[in-house]
Amino acid sequence: MIPTRLAAPAVSWERDVDVVVLGSGAAGLSAALAARPVRSVLVVTKDVLAAGSTAWAQGGLAGVLHPHDTFEDHVRDTLVAGAGLCDEAVVRQLVAEAPTSIRYLMRLGAAFDPVAGGTDVALTREGGHSHDRIVHSGGDRSGAEVQRTLDQSAIAAGVEVLEHAFAVDLVTGASASGGRQVAGVTVALLDEEGAPRSVGLITARAVVIASGGYGQVFASTSNPPAVTGDGVAMALRAGLAVADVEFVQFHPTVMWRGPDARGQQALVSEAVRGEGAVLYDAAGERVMAGVHPLADLAPRDVVAAAITRRMAEAPGGVDDHVYLDATHLGERLYERFPTITAACREIGVDPARERIPVAPASHYACGGIRAGLDGVTGLPGLFAVGEVARTGVHGANRLASNSLTESVVAGTRVGRDLAWEVPDRVDPELDGEPVVGRLLDRARLREVRAVMSRHVGVLRDAASLAAAGGALGALARHLPDPASPDAAPPTRRSWESTNLLTVATAVVAAATARTESRGCHRRTDHPEPLDEWRRSIDVRLDVAGGIVVES
Repeated sequence: MIPTRLAAPAVSWERDVDVVVLGSGAAGLSAALAARPVRSVLVVTKDVLAAGSTAWAQGGLAGVLHPHDTFEDHVRDTLVAGAGLCDEAVVRQLVAEAPTSIRYLMRLGAAFDPVAGGTDVALTREGGHSHDRIVHSGGDRSGAEVQRTLDQSAIAAGVEVLEHAFAVDLVTGASASGGRQVAGVTVALLDEEGAPRSVGLITARAVVIASGGYGQVFASTSNPPAVTGDGVAMALRAGLAVADVEFVQFHPTVMWRGPDARGQQALVSEAVRGEGAVLYDAAGERVMAGVHPLADLAPRDVVAAAITRRMAEAPGGVDDHVYLDATHLGERLYERFPTITAACREIGVDPARERIPVAPASHYACGGIRAGLDGVTGLPGLFAVGEVARTGVHGANRLASNSLTESVVAGTRVGRDLAWEVPDRVDPELDGEPVVGRLLDRARLREVRAVMSRHVGVLRDAASLAAAGGALGALARHLPDPASPDAAPPTRRSWESTNLLTVATAVVAAATARTESRGCHRRTDHPEPLDEWRRSIDVRLDVAGGIVVES
């Protein structure tokens, strides 16, 4: 069974604030900044302030800023990419607020690239977009600029940051009406090796989970090492439903560094194809010709699936990567995409003269904790924003560059709302004793990742999902007893590994239940979308740690 609480030392200190934010990316910092003028705000991050996914984002933020673009076009593009599972009302809210959020960042000091020879912000196009509507910075360093801007703004506003602190589990209490409400969170302060120096209870009137996705559940990903599904697993242990977790977007063009490459891999931004780059297989044939009307600029799920199928055919004897040709850009590519240029040079490729080897890798979790665009979840006092949340914006497949936009829009919304009003304080129900339980040793995490990449990748079927479920179930059932000499001690690494096992189990359960292909969930045994599945799948943990699927 999946642990329903993470084993941890006893609480030895307490702290109280109005709002505690778990995560320091664009969503969390936007929330903290918006709440700060009125509330005391503490941001908890298990690493340093800029260690999450935001700083790695290359593409930029999507918003209607061009005079020939319209809100209706942006809404339509988002709904088409989302393959029937977007909440149109929420999409319309996001699209309407996107331009304001971009201008807000600019007023905070974000420096977005101007048009050549001018001062207006430059706009580019990415897959699935019908217009140029992506603002970017430093060519392909957009996320880093957003992170820098929000870091500086939040600190200047008096937001307190607690680094090297791991959020272990939510703590609840009884509200005045007798219902369950969040009272705070247990947090472990970590030493240089990731072991807990102490564990404390941070009480708060609002807890905002903004901890990102779960890309590290796969062996190869564009996500940094810190993206380990902590928020989704924490919500499951607290009894909340997570929705649409089977929809893991695989970025179609992640740099291929060889058959043994594992962990975070360099992303080759969609914007490169937006500038005219074309995919070829090893035999020199175009990958996307005739596959989709937008060809190489088709939505990510379409491109990733097409690449995977082409690799399975092993054209030219190559079955593990294809090639992206951006040589038409010449040396202009160096200035437009400096990060990608540097990554190419690391593997001995000159992207202005040679094709770049690429393959799909896990990139973005379209599902997560059920929440509104205002962050409200099913548990009073708990809010979720950013990639950790399933708001209905992305549906079955995220439209490129809508994620940073959503993070700023949703984060600012929840922070503003909490500045206006916070829930009443409740007393935490915590006995202060150490939590004893079973944890997955970090050394066995490679088994989880191997299972997920082998059986739950871009293309899936009943047999592969059954194999994944069996392997993960065996790992969960045979976690060592806490009294055993083989037991994993409570550390950042064992907590992350257990969180990833929890999330992986939920993803496999949802993917098994969804007997169709839709968006970035592609089943070769059920290749078509079905009207009966035009709905979300919820996954919960029961009190014994068993997975419950509700559809």
